[in-house]
Amino acid sequence: MLTLRPYQQAAITSIYGYFQENKGNPLVVIPTAGGKSLVMAAFIEGVLKAWPDQRILIVTHVRELIAQNHAEMIGLWPEAPAGIYSAGLGKREAQARVLFAGIQSIHRRAHEVGHTDLVLIDEAHLIPGNSSTMYRRFLDGLTRINPALKVIGLTATPFRVDSGMLHQGKNALFTDIAFEAPVRDLIDAGYLSPLVSKHPNTRLDVSKVGTRAGDFIQRDLAAAVDQEAITRAAVSEIIEHGRDRKSWLAFCSGVEHARHVAEEFVRQGISCRTIFGDTPKEERDAIIAAFKRGDIRALASMGVLTTGFNAPAVDLIALLRPTKSAGLYVQMVGRGTRLAPGKENCLVLDFAGNVRRHGPIDLVRPRRPGEAGGGEAPTKICPECDSIVALSATDCPDCGHVFPEREVKIAPTAATLPVLSPKVQWLPVHGVSYSRHDKRGGKPSLKVTYSCGLKSYSEWVCIEHHGYPRQKAAEWWRTRAPGCPVPLTVDQAIAEAARLARPSAISVRPSGRYVEISGYRFDPCAHSTPASAPSATGNLVGLAGSTGISGSRTRAAMPAARTSAAGPARTSAMGGRA
Repeated sequence: MLTLRPYQQAAITSIYGYFQENKGNPLVVIPTAGGKSLVMAAFIEGVLKAWPDQRILIVTHVRELIAQNHAEMIGLWPEAPAGIYSAGLGKREAQARVLFAGIQSIHRRAHEVGHTDLVLIDEAHLIPGNSSTMYRRFLDGLTRINPALKVIGLTATPFRVDSGMLHQGKNALFTDIAFEAPVRDLIDAGYLSPLVSKHPNTRLDVSKVGTRAGDFIQRDLAAAVDQEAITRAAVSEIIEHGRDRKSWLAFCSGVEHARHVAEEFVRQGISCRTIFGDTPKEERDAIIAAFKRGDIRALASMGVLTTGFNAPAVDLIALLRPTKSAGLYVQMVGRGTRLAPGKENCLVLDFAGNVRRHGPIDLVRPRRPGEAGGGEAPTKICPECDSIVALSATDCPDCGHVFPEREVKIAPTAATLPVLSPKVQWLPVHGVSYSRHDKRGGKPSLKVTYSCGLKSYSEWVCIEHHGYPRQKAAEWWRTRAPGCPVPLTVDQAIAEAARLARPSAISVRPSGRYVEISGYRFDPCAHSTPASAPSATGNLVGLAGSTGISGSRTRAAMPAARTSAAGPARTSAMGGRA
């Protein structure tokens, strides 16, 4: 039987908690390879076992994901009343109580599908931002049948290049982020493979390539990048760095560019095939199967293999496609984060400058449309092994080279590793104190101070504020005192502080000139709710059309996701497909 990881259980609990207090369409953010399929399957199983009359639809646009999500459901619950509606898979089981569907096949079939209570959209970042799309028209049709329809989005990247965060903006389908599992925490806990990067000598020059719709103009990009000398040099570097690595992915800037890259690999004695969007299904499946078996060492692609591609053994990724899309950057690099036997890490060779353009993948947040650029991530190159490391690093994490001390003439700012941010530091908590913090001209807040040996760290909880700060404070309180009403004032919170569970440890990391608290660990407690089923009092109010859910917005504080770092590394079930 599949076992949920702590953050997967926390994701399901957060969905229930969201609908207890909110009306809206929440997002669940779980990194690539973090097991979104298992989260969906366990959540659906819990809903149907509590409310057997519910009708649930899982929609995505990639054939492979439809099949993988359905297989995960059957693997967890063999008797699940699940069916598939997909022309690509040759099935049209429209009346299944749990229906896995492709949006291209079903978007005109709302009346055929009929009454639906809940829609889960996998890879939600791929929904276009405008209000007139296949997804929107289909959901509008389902809403006309059932005005109480609820929609949940699942994604590893909750943003688009042209419109920012998925839950923000004029035409946003989603309203909130209900849960987010940080990439850094999952890697530190051993649930995902570490990423390392080396500085390649070959760099792709896109200084003269224009921008359209938030990214480089495709035709001009391909023309700038697809140069024989550059391709030959880049491939030679990939081969040099990949001598001890078994499974390589090269993301290219155009169809012809990918073909030329593959030809150069073959010319230099490396087996390589290409995959594109129009590659026939049978040929594509055969190539991917051979790649997974190790019969093919490298794949070169353009426009595919960033969604629904599951090849855990990938241990080298070559970025030969410059992009201004933070989401595409994260999706490409994320193909290397799956665990596999004998795989120690995944090497990212960034010929495209994407790491410097966007920063660490666990800290990526896109700028709002129209905002000015933020510059490049502060990094330096190890002279011994060519690793890209944080500008503030005193020694190289890969080879141990000690950097000479440098004179600091201005206050240092937060430094980040190019592919991953610096590892957080976990500190045992010996005591917690609570006090009132009064801000001149503003509302008071609850100051929480954690004693960690000789040092202490503080955070401020906005009990008396409104909107998002109040919602965040409420989630903070409920995590520490489940079932207890959230205080309305700071003084009341201090008086009731004895109810609060104390974290056994907190994580801290640099944030500019300061250090911020980034996570919490709580010792296991006996009253936690099983992830696969709702509690007796905590249910999805309104799933069947009931009322009583407020319309405020919230983002869960997600301490349960942070506790995943306390779990045993590399021992839990993989958790399915991302």
